[in-house]
Amino acid sequence: MDRDQVLIYKKEAVRHLVNELLPFWMNRLKDEQNGGFITHFDQDGKDTGEDEKSLIAQTRSVYTMSSAHRAGYGNGHCAEIAEHGIDFLINRLWDKEYGGFYWMANRKGRITIDKKILYGQSFAIYCLSEYYLATGDTRGLEFAEKTFNLLEERCWDSTYDGYFEMFDRRWNVAGPGSQGGNRKTLDVHMHLMEAVTGLFECERKDAYRNRLLDIINLLIHHMLHPEHKTGIPQFTPDWKVASQIKFDIIWGWDRYADGGQKENPEDNTCFGHNVEFAWLLIHALDILGMDINEYSDVLKKMLDHTVNHGIDYEYGGVYVEGPHTGGVYDMEKEFWQQAEVMIGMLDAFLLFGSAKFWHAYENVHRFVFDKVIHHPVGEWWPLLTREGVPIWTHMGHSWKINYHTVRAMIQCIHRLDRISEKNFQTND
Repeated sequence: MDRDQVLIYKKEAVRHLVNELLPFWMNRLKDEQNGGFITHFDQDGKDTGEDEKSLIAQTRSVYTMSSAHRAGYGNGHCAEIAEHGIDFLINRLWDKEYGGFYWMANRKGRITIDKKILYGQSFAIYCLSEYYLATGDTRGLEFAEKTFNLLEERCWDSTYDGYFEMFDRRWNVAGPGSQGGNRKTLDVHMHLMEAVTGLFECERKDAYRNRLLDIINLLIHHMLHPEHKTGIPQFTPDWKVASQIKFDIIWGWDRYADGGQKENPEDNTCFGHNVEFAWLLIHALDILGMDINEYSDVLKKMLDHTVNHGIDYEYGGVYVEGPHTGGVYDMEKEFWQQAEVMIGMLDAFLLFGSAKFWHAYENVHRFVFDKVIHHPVGEWWPLLTREGVPIWTHMGHSWKINYHTVRAMIQCIHRLDRISEKNFQTND
């Protein structure tokens, strides 16, 4: 283990975070006229004028600024920006009659889509919890708890467990098929694990601990491939594997086949989600104070799958997705998968001490800093060819926002510190 190289990677990450990435968002986010955040920027970092403020982009930006402040960045300015976002979230996106957060507003804060989508509610809990932990503003904890309680009352499936995910404004479950009312997804339950972990860190109530354990058990025993421990994307309410279909209200999946259904829908796993799930589970177990050894076999299989099949050892970076048995379906490179795999590979190295995880981190780190980061502007290209040529060129929109990129730098810096301090040796 070359400690000097670890410190070089850390210095590179700190320089990018402090001089490029955080300034990009700190100088652009606040909508001083209408409240909330402006989130749509072109390849030069200019406001595109898109008349949209999504729950996802608003909550993720609150999380980003809160987490940066909590980690010691921004000299207090990040906390001010986060508070600006909280004001909009509570005053404009919270449904004062039926509870929960609306899905979409225009720039002025007029609600354009009033549906209640669990993907968005999970990020509301996540950002509100992080905001409370970062600032002590009790509104964060108050609305995080309100949202959690609504999900318990309205969304938990008392027959088969897990959460229904798509609702109208009054919390009536949506219809079947593309409306999404008869689907449960890995993505939503993974982000609920992330969110409830944050809430439990705020206030160590038994209700939060017990539900977090329920979600972890559902993810591991129902939503992972029984042999390969890789994530399965969609299920019926009674946990039968379901074909991946495109929902009418799309959350986070803007790369979709024209026909509305992915090829190989029942043998398809996402490398980025698998590693993101692994490191979020490690974090959840740490906050719960649980022994990680109980889950080490699952984590090892999941992380090995990405190292063996998801890392591009010719051009660098991580592929999009492939079959559970191994191989690749989609060789393009998405920004968020690079971010999550960087964090996860450092956690894997810290946990298992194997050089292959360190080398996987080095591979993705180099691809990100040489190909993915648009250094003259400060943010990351959203989608690239296998070789690293940008395909999409916007710096921000409702789905491509600061949450993955800023979080990756903050989390990687912390882990690189741990590795350098321990002068880690590999077990190989």
